[in-house]
Formats: sequence, structure tokens, C-alpha cells
Amino acid sequence: MASENVAMLKERGVTKIVTQCPHCFSTLKNDYRQYGLEVEVLHHSQLIAQLVRDGKLKAAKAANMGKVVFHDSCYLGRHNDTFEAPREVIAAATGQAPGEFGRNRESAFCCGAGGGRMWMEEQTGTRINLERVKEALQQQPDTLCVSCPYCMTMLEDGLKDEGANQVRVKDIAEVMAESLRPNA
Repeated sequence: MASENVAMLKERGVTKIVTQCPHCFSTLKNDYRQYGLEVEVLHHSQLIAQLVRDGKLKAAKAANMGKVVFHDSCYLGRHNDTFEAPREVIAAATGQAPGEFGRNRESAFCCGAGGGRMWMEEQTGTRINLERVKEALQQQPDTLCVSCPYCMTMLEDGLKDEGANQVRVKDIAEVMAESLRPNA
């Protein structure tokens, strides 16, 4: 399938791919190279951060997200050393750097979805997403920011299980979009 995908992308002249999913980002950027894919691959956090740096995307107002804490996606952060771009986006959108988990960046703790755990029931111990949510709640956030759709689902589910319905989970692109609306 990878070979067919690469052939189709080459046939269509694709030179750049932007993805929201860090797992897809990692696969296309790293794994597909062995099948001959030679394209620029960007995670949406990198694209948004670049547009902000270039002055092509400007916040009309600071997005009011309350206290924001950022969760590092394993496949964006630890696996691909992309730590600053999502933080730059949050800072540009809210006017302040996000709060951090105790375990962050290179030492970040998984949301529980990596490796297919989203579809598995834990047989022993605490579900990974519940442990991560408990860490988040220690920071007393209003908003948990993510840069991965799997992380979003896992943290939303964990917050429901913990009865923390007052805390919202937002993708960095949603936070940036909120800052672009002048009177919303």
C-alpha cells in the first residue's frame, strides 16, 4: 500500500504534505522515504507557526481559553523532535506561553492512544489516559491544548471519566482560529 501511495503522490506531482495527525506526519516523513517519497512533510503546528512568524496569520485578539496546559504528542514530540511549533501557536493565539505538564517535551507521558491502546481495555493498573488527565488536573487548567486527534479523544474521554466537564480540550488550530475572529 505504501508503494501505491508513493506512486500516486508522485504521479500527481505532490511536493508538500500537511497533516494534522502526528502519526501520519511521522509515517510520511520517515517511513515512506524507504519507498521513494521525497516531499516536504509538515505538521499543521509547523505550518501555522510559520504563517505567524511570516506575518501571514495575525491574531485579531487573544483567544480567551483561561489557563492553558499543553500536552505533547508522542509522535510529534519524542519521535520527531517537534516541541516549539505548537507552543508558538498557542502563545500567538492566547498572548501567553502555555502551562506545562510535569512530564513534558522529551519526557512527556503518552495520552494512551499510541500503539493502538485507544481500542484496548487495560487489564491491570490505571488506564494511561486517566493517569495523564490526573496529571493535567493538578495544573487546574481551563483548557488542555493538543496537536493530535488521538490525544484529543483520549484526554476528552479521561476528563469525562474524572467528571471534569469544566475543562475543555482544544486542538492548537482551534485556539488559533478563535484568535482570528475579531468579535467572537
